[in-house]
Amino acid sequence: MPLTPLDIHNKEFSRRIRGYDEDEVNEFLDQIIKDYEIVIRENKEFQNQLMSMQDKLNHFSNIEETLSKTIIVAQEAADEVRNNAKKEAQLIVKEAEKNADRIVNESLSKSRKVSIEMEELKKQASIYRARFRTLIEAQLDLLSHDGWESLEERDRDRERDRERDRVHDTDQNREVREIY
Repeated sequence: MPLTPLDIHNKEFSRRIRGYDEDEVNEFLDQIIKDYEIVIRENKEFQNQLMSMQDKLNHFSNIEETLSKTIIVAQEAADEVRNNAKKEAQLIVKEAEKNADRIVNESLSKSRKVSIEMEELKKQASIYRARFRTLIEAQLDLLSHDGWESLEERDRDRERDRERDRVHDTDQNREVREIY
């Protein structure tokens, strides 16, 4: 157990002949007590400061540890976000490629279909032109031959027959009126 100033003050020494001067020893002991009290007080202050510094060190160590963990968590989160973004981007690109392929295939299919329909329409137009040409040629043929004249003759004959029938009907109507 360490000495206290009180222990020094209460210390009694045995007396002998030719010993030290008692007043000098007492003065020296008083000086030692004062110095020892100062040393003890300073030591307590240093211990308090040391404890305070230790508390601060612990506090800052905790902050450092927390910051380190936070940085690690933030880095892990950033890595995860980056990886997720890459995966999502890859999925988007794959989906876009699929859509592009589908659109291209649909366009090619529609293009082929339109081309086939166009060829079919060209064939039909050619057939209609040939038929129309044949019809016109037949009509022109009919107009240029005596067939047309015979048609005109038939129309005149029909008109005469109608006129005759009308005159005949008129005569019959008169006769019927005269009877009544």
